[in-house]
Amino acid sequence: MQYKNVLTTCPYCGVGCGVNLQVLDGQVVGSLPSRTHPVSQGGLCIKGWNAHAFVHHEDRLKTPLIREGDEFREASWDEALALVAEKLGGVKAEHGPDAIGVLSSAKCTNEENYVLQKFSRAVIGTNNVDHCARL
Repeated sequence: MQYKNVLTTCPYCGVGCGVNLQVLDGQVVGSLPSRTHPVSQGGLCIKGWNAHAFVHHEDRLKTPLIREGDEFREASWDEALALVAEKLGGVKAEHGPDAIGVLSSAKCTNEENYVLQKFSRAVIGTNNVDHCARL
C-alpha cells in the first residue's frame, strides 16, 4: 500500500482554502485541512472536508456531451468548444452581445471568475455576468 497527502486548493468556493487530499494506492480517499495554509489556517468547512467525494463518483462526467435531438453523444473537447463558439457567435450576430449572459460558479477561484468576466466583456461584449458566490 502506498499512502500520500497531496496539497491542493479546495474546489468548492473562491476562498482558496488549502486541503490535503489523502491518496491511497492512486485513489483519492479523504480530505484533511492544511495546518500551515495561510488562508484556511488548519480549518475547513463541511464542503472542504468532503472535497474528495466527487473525484471517483460514478455519475461524474469525464467527456463533453453534445445533444442531438433527445439524446446525448460523447464528443471531443475540440468539437464541443467549436460548437459552443459557433452557437455563441450566432446569437451575438443575430441578437447582439447583450442577448448573452454568462454565469460562473463559486467553485471557481477569484482569478478564474475574473478571467471569465474579462472574456465576457472583452470578447463577447456583454456586461451580463453573474456568479453564485454571493451566498
